[in-house]
This record gives sequence, C-alpha cells and structure tokens, in this order.
Amino acid sequence: MSWVLLLLLVALLLTGTPIFIAMLSATLAVTWYFVGLPLEGIMQRFISGIDKFSLLAIPLFIFSANIMRSGGLSTRIIALSQALVGHLPGGMALTTIVACMLFGAVSGSSPATVVAIGGIVLPALKEARYGEQFSVGLITSSASVALIIPPSIGMIVYGVVTGTSVGDLFLAGIIPGLLLGLTFMAYAYAYAARHRLPLAPAPSLGQVWHAFRDAGWALGVPVVIIGGIYGGVFTPTEAAAVACIYAVAVTALVYGEMNPRRLLDCAIESAMGTAQIMILIGAASGLAWLLTIEQVPQQLSGTLLGFSESKIMLLLMMNLILIIAGMFIDPTSITMIFAPIFLPICLAMDISPIHLGLILVVNSAIGMYTPPFGFNLFVASGISRLSIDRMVPGVLPFILCGIAAVLLITFTPQLSLWLPELLR
Repeated sequence: MSWVLLLLLVALLLTGTPIFIAMLSATLAVTWYFVGLPLEGIMQRFISGIDKFSLLAIPLFIFSANIMRSGGLSTRIIALSQALVGHLPGGMALTTIVACMLFGAVSGSSPATVVAIGGIVLPALKEARYGEQFSVGLITSSASVALIIPPSIGMIVYGVVTGTSVGDLFLAGIIPGLLLGLTFMAYAYAYAARHRLPLAPAPSLGQVWHAFRDAGWALGVPVVIIGGIYGGVFTPTEAAAVACIYAVAVTALVYGEMNPRRLLDCAIESAMGTAQIMILIGAASGLAWLLTIEQVPQQLSGTLLGFSESKIMLLLMMNLILIIAGMFIDPTSITMIFAPIFLPICLAMDISPIHLGLILVVNSAIGMYTPPFGFNLFVASGISRLSIDRMVPGVLPFILCGIAAVLLITFTPQLSLWLPELLR
C-alpha cells in the first residue's frame, strides 16, 4: 500500500498535477482500494486539519507582510542596509542580503521578500556590474532566510503538526537564520573580490543614524512579536494579530503610505495566499492520517533505525530526503508529510523536536530556490524576465552555501537550542 501511494503521488506530480490535488487524489484512491474505509473520513480529516486555532496566525502574518510590503517598509529597510554594509566589498550584494534578512524578520514570507526587495535592488545590482544571473540567484536565495528568521509561517505549521512550542521555534530560528545569511554574505564578498567590483563611499554617522531612525518603526515588529510572546503578554496567534495592527499603524500614521484602497488590495492578496496554504495543509492532513493509521511512520522509523544505529547517518539521510523533496514540493507540504514520519525517529535517537523543526525548515528554505520547482525562482523570474533555465547557474553556488549551512545546523544542535534553553 505504501509503495502504491508513493508511486501514485510521484506520478501525479510529474504530470504537473497541482500538489494538493495530487495528495488528495492519491489518498482517496489508496483508501478506497486498499484500506476499505469510508472516503468521508478523508474529507473530515481535510477539514479538521485546518480547524486549529494556532493556524489563525498564518493569514494574519501574511496580511501583516503584505501591508508592510505595500506601505513603504521595504525601501526604508534597503536604505538602512545600504548605510550599514554598502561601503564594504560587494556592498550592493551585501545590502541585498541584509535587507532580505531584515524584511524577513518583519514579514516571515519568502515570496513577499523576493518581490519587495528584489524589485528594488535588481536594477541597482545590474548597475553595480553584478552579473544578471548572480543578481537573480542572490535575490532568490537571500529571500529564503525569511522562512527561518521569526516570524516564520513554516515554524507555525511545524508547531501545529508536532505540538512543539511555536515561541520556542521562533527563538530557535534566529541563530540558524543569521548563519544562513552570513554564509551567503561570505560568498557575495568573495564574488565581489574576485571580480574586483568598485567600492561605494562609506556613509557618515549622520547618514547611518538617519537611515536607522527612518527604518526603526519597521524593525520594531520582531521586537514586539518575540518580546510579547516571551513576556507572557500574548500567544503566537495573538502576536500575529498585533503585528497586523502595528503594520497598519506604522504604514498609515507614521509613513503615510497606506490608504483604504491599498489595505483592501492587501487583504485580497492575503486571502489568496492563505487559501493556497490552507488547502495544502488540508490535503496533507488527509495524507498524514492515512499514513498514521497504516503505521507507515513507525515502519519507516524501524527500517531507518535498523539500517543504521548511527545518529550521523540518520541525520544525513533525513537531509538528503528533504533536499530532494524541496526540489519538487513546497515547504508546507514538506512539513506536513515528513514531520510525522521523522519525529518518532528523532525521539528514538534523543534528538530534540525543536532541532528537527529547524532541520525541516532550513531544508525547506533551500528548496524555495532549488530547481526545477523552487517557488522563489518563479517569483524572481516574473520580476527579472529571466527564464528558469538561465537562472540555474546563478543559484547553484547559493544552493551549495545553503547545504553547508544546513549541515552545520544539523550537527551543531546548540545553534538551534541555545536561545530557547536560555530563556526558559
């Protein structure tokens, strides 16, 4: 049954079937032919999979991200990044990476970061004599850090699936997110040095202060969210609602760039994005239920544990599976499918669920810019008018950087666990 389910799912995906239809169709077919349970049970699981209070944070964080993208925060964050690192070797590339990290920290959305930051910095990168392929590869990969640095939608989904504290996951993502960003910065620095790109003049302290003051309101979002959660003021779901109110107040009252029409457009766009994620969660919930009642996670866990008793080998196999999966399916589906399978294995090997969450999310972030179906590639293709096949050479070095970072995160658990343990 398990092999039929897997082959049917892969066959549907290879024919270009939308992921949620592929998961739902494979689940219904296998349930009908092999399990003999009423098909209504799958649909009930579909609905119950999205009927969770914690998931309310997803549309709220998406809404706040769209408000901040439309309300002028991206230009101010880029200006601050330029003031901080723009004068260093590879300054424009470093500016892009830092801007993506900062915008990710206020939005939690990787595709929104590609649009908000990439649409502005791409012409500047070309003007600074960075190659077109390098520039697009830089934007697509740097935007993936938004999946890791809190607030992270991927962390919320993982927390709901496994029962892990979302607040702890948010904290755990800070250091790995910074590490991935620094890895990209090291490569960008080396690229600029190798190609002898010109340096920009260093800004004055006054210019740095002005940029920081102008972007200060935007940078307050992660402070409000993390501080509120760990200060016991509100839950992660309530923090998402606070983020929306904060975003509207800053963009409308402080920056004066938000009006009712723009707010309505943000709401419509957020509703569409939420629908895409929720229908994936629902379909994956039905698939996860079928796998659970057929004890597939337990069987796979026993197989992997019997194959090797080495924690290192098991973690390497998990990373390999996740990297391959990231080439074809989105982060939400990866979490919904693999978290229930890998969790028993990690618990048996005394690996923290928080650490597993970071391994899953970081691999999913790499998948966002990995060909052939990395979603960031399609978004970047739209803003750059560059075909996917021409973008591949530009993203390959960043994929290698991402793999190096995920291996370091995998085999150095304290990078993920230190902050949650410190603040407990």
